[in-house]
Amino acid sequence: MATVHLRIGDLVWGKLGRYPPWPGKVVSPPKDLKKPRGKKCHFVKFFGTEDHAWIKVEQLKPYHPHKEEMIKINKGKRFQQAVDAVEDFLKKKEKQGGKEQSSEGKGDSKGKKTPTKPLKILEEDDEDLSALKDPSEKDLTDSDPEPSSVERLGALGTTGPVSGFKWESSPVQDDPHFHHFLLSQTEKPASSMEPISKRLKIVEEDTRSTSIQAADSTAINGSITPTDKRIGFLGLGLMGSGIVSNLLKMGHVVTVWNRTVEKVPQDIQHCDLFIQEGARLGRTPAEVVSMCDITFSCVSDPKAARDLVLGPSGVLQGIRPGKCYVEMSTVDPGTITELSQVISSRGGRFLEAPVAGSQQVSNEGMLVILAAGDRTVYEDCSSCFQAMGKTSFFLGEVGNAARMMLILNMVQGSFMATIAEGLTLAQATGQSQHTFLDILSQGQMASTFVDQKCQNILQGNFKPDYYLKHIQKDLRLAISMGDTANHPTPMAAAANEVYKRAKALDQSDNDMSAVYRAYIH
Repeated sequence: MATVHLRIGDLVWGKLGRYPPWPGKVVSPPKDLKKPRGKKCHFVKFFGTEDHAWIKVEQLKPYHPHKEEMIKINKGKRFQQAVDAVEDFLKKKEKQGGKEQSSEGKGDSKGKKTPTKPLKILEEDDEDLSALKDPSEKDLTDSDPEPSSVERLGALGTTGPVSGFKWESSPVQDDPHFHHFLLSQTEKPASSMEPISKRLKIVEEDTRSTSIQAADSTAINGSITPTDKRIGFLGLGLMGSGIVSNLLKMGHVVTVWNRTVEKVPQDIQHCDLFIQEGARLGRTPAEVVSMCDITFSCVSDPKAARDLVLGPSGVLQGIRPGKCYVEMSTVDPGTITELSQVISSRGGRFLEAPVAGSQQVSNEGMLVILAAGDRTVYEDCSSCFQAMGKTSFFLGEVGNAARMMLILNMVQGSFMATIAEGLTLAQATGQSQHTFLDILSQGQMASTFVDQKCQNILQGNFKPDYYLKHIQKDLRLAISMGDTANHPTPMAAAANEVYKRAKALDQSDNDMSAVYRAYIH
């Protein structure tokens, strides 16, 4: 088949390593990121993700001629979202008369500014690096320049041909330049990023923690190669249930246990649902740990986390040298340090990995995972993190993930209380709450979180997506952490009092948005 000549702006199907063909667009690479030596390739931005990669010309196909065949081959949810993103892009382009334009400083048809986060790091250096150039501007079949000194990220695996296409699939060790490249969403070009199983470099921050964004394979979704390690999971609450479901869907071998299964009949039925999906059932935490290579836990608070490890038939009794334990509960740094020490004392390997998200986000496999501790465990958990989340960060030594998670939840909890306060003040002053929400959704604070929580309040629907009692617990722990660091947290302290008031009104087991009721009673 003759080589297809592509230009900047052309839509393509790109085959990257072991991942399925994915819709993308040929774009300009960063100024200091040169083409790999001796390879004809294009720099491609993948739709539906923040991912970019050098793709060899033989691994690229024009988008439109192969669209129907690709849609038949790939059925994943994120794949369909990516195809939808292409169609949205084409519709916008058609409205603009067939020309693309940078969204920097521009408005959409409703006058609303459109975000430029995916390419922000490029635009800061050189306007010519915009990914939205006119296709006629430059042909990309020039000779390949020398490779730059920019460090490449870890190589991805490869697979055989996809049905109907003769995609080249050579071993990555023979082609070290074709690596996954994830662009930062932050304003700091120095941020360190890497695929979860490879290393680039570590940026030491003032806090002495290490922040590394993982480039997971779910970003170019379609298939995840599950680890051959046996996985255990303790705790099937709002978050744990979604996590286990996604682990099973992606082919992991999972043994589950829930701490209330012996007492609560509906929990027995709950476990049965996972068993029907392919999970195995462990009788005790110790049994699960002894049967599995990596055991995750996700429970409600520090006491539950300690009891799970130190209690009768607990995790500690099943720990043997080499066993991995991953604590995903949101707890305080002191609890994490204690658990790490007792697991390590038995020869176990410990990782903390609390998650940012909600029940809905957990069900969708789009959690953000914050990890710290044993880095080799982090790497061993690669396919698990890919199944349950959209990205993961490795933050260095034990305790850093707990600290970061408490800070994030402190901000979220305080923000939720402020939204509730604004809605009730609007009502008290004769303003329409619906209009308040409409205005809010058009401003800089617009987000899915704001929209969902405000809709909960306006509809009086407080079905838990994130328990109010848990966000109050997180605020309490964050305030305590501030006290330990001699750092003031007056905003969090004020929000905490409102949540305590809501708990007194019997809202503990409702969604965190039920804090609204603290203002109306």
